[in-house]
Amino acid sequence: MKKAATKTFTGSRIRHQRNRVSMTQSALALRLGISASYLNQIEHDIRPLPLPLLGALCDIFSVGVDYFSDTEETRGIQALREILTDPVFDTDAIRLDSIQAAMRAAPDLCAQFVRLYRAYLLRQEQAAAPLIGATAPSHARQDDAPDRVEPYEAVNDWVQFQRNYFDEVDRTAERQFEMMRLDEGSPREQLTRYLLDHHGIRTETDLSLGQRGVMWRMDRRARIIFLSRILPAESSTFWMAQALGQIEHQAVFARTIRRSRLRESEARGLARVYLTNYFAGALLLPYERFRVTAREVRHDLERLQRHFGVSFEQACHRLSTMQRPGSEGIPFYFLKTDIAGNILKSFSANRFTQSRFGGPCPLWNIFRAFSTPQQLQVQLSQTTDGALYLNIARTVGRSSISYLDRPRLTAVVLGCSITDAEHLVYSAGLDLNDPRMIIPIGPGCRACTREDCHHRALPMVGHRVDINNEGRGIAPYRTAL
Repeated sequence: MKKAATKTFTGSRIRHQRNRVSMTQSALALRLGISASYLNQIEHDIRPLPLPLLGALCDIFSVGVDYFSDTEETRGIQALREILTDPVFDTDAIRLDSIQAAMRAAPDLCAQFVRLYRAYLLRQEQAAAPLIGATAPSHARQDDAPDRVEPYEAVNDWVQFQRNYFDEVDRTAERQFEMMRLDEGSPREQLTRYLLDHHGIRTETDLSLGQRGVMWRMDRRARIIFLSRILPAESSTFWMAQALGQIEHQAVFARTIRRSRLRESEARGLARVYLTNYFAGALLLPYERFRVTAREVRHDLERLQRHFGVSFEQACHRLSTMQRPGSEGIPFYFLKTDIAGNILKSFSANRFTQSRFGGPCPLWNIFRAFSTPQQLQVQLSQTTDGALYLNIARTVGRSSISYLDRPRLTAVVLGCSITDAEHLVYSAGLDLNDPRMIIPIGPGCRACTREDCHHRALPMVGHRVDINNEGRGIAPYRTAL
């Protein structure tokens, strides 16, 4: 396991896990081999968590080592800071140290506050829908918004809480890879033959699927999987792997979802879709083989693509899932966005957190990638909490198949802490100690605390604007001192 940072205060997280399994403080102290009074001091952040106790706590509560780091706390603080930029709040009265204290003392209450704000935003969007010509679904009720989180958001929170790693699904896919011997020949041909031999399911190309915006479809009665003609080979292979997961491993997915806190049927359905995708990636990129190969090639994404016969996006996404206890890979964050800045996918195994209630930072290299299609953009960046990252970004997706075709323009970014940069080929030639190489990035402008940013689009909320007309900077406003 990775070493925990020194002076790590984790009282609220230990208390939360202990209450989750209905364990008394005395019982936990006994299992840890310490006194109840010492554990009480740890739970009240009077004492930091000693490193020797970290592994025992992970085993007792079945959580990863990073659960007891400051990663989740950092994400929570960032979410609260963004929420408090809303003009509905009196942000002049709220300081960062107050937010940090609240997050440390009452993380569950802070999480409920984030949930409430999401519901508030949903209500605002529903109220605005008639004004822009949108029609609410016939099954939607106006009183649904305040007490529910959108299913997509709930699933995303669940995946993030699991650090994008699902052990039973991952190991099931790894065993299936070895049983099918997918490394002996073309994975697509192997999957085609396996589906036919074991399930009597044929694969065919449907010329009309792409025109209807459908990539693949299964006809269970006819026992045929139809694939879109516009799919590249690696995407077709992925969808076939997904279909295999749906056919053979629904019980594994169901057990994983039952262990979640997802209760709404729509959220559980989306979670099943996510796990099916996860299985497909884990089948084509089996954990140990992929982890070892990634280390050997220094996480060179093009070499990983060719070695496993997958797409650039699939290789990036898989790297963000390598958090098997005792056999962890580098903790990466992974994000996919379109050219307008809409976040399509976002997972993080490190402390990086994207802006949840505002637009992403324009200085991020993922946006520069759109001006250089299919070319890698490498960037050293620093977030507003002082963390340094090495980021790799590139556009992904298919090319046009006709003049009238309009494929979606998307890009992905993969990032790790600068402390892991030496294990990436992309650090070659970079002076990691030269501050001039580091690009300062932040959350949305309203929450970003960098006053002197030349790319600021909106003033920082919570501070007065300097209305002095005797001079101005690049932005038409400055923060009043």
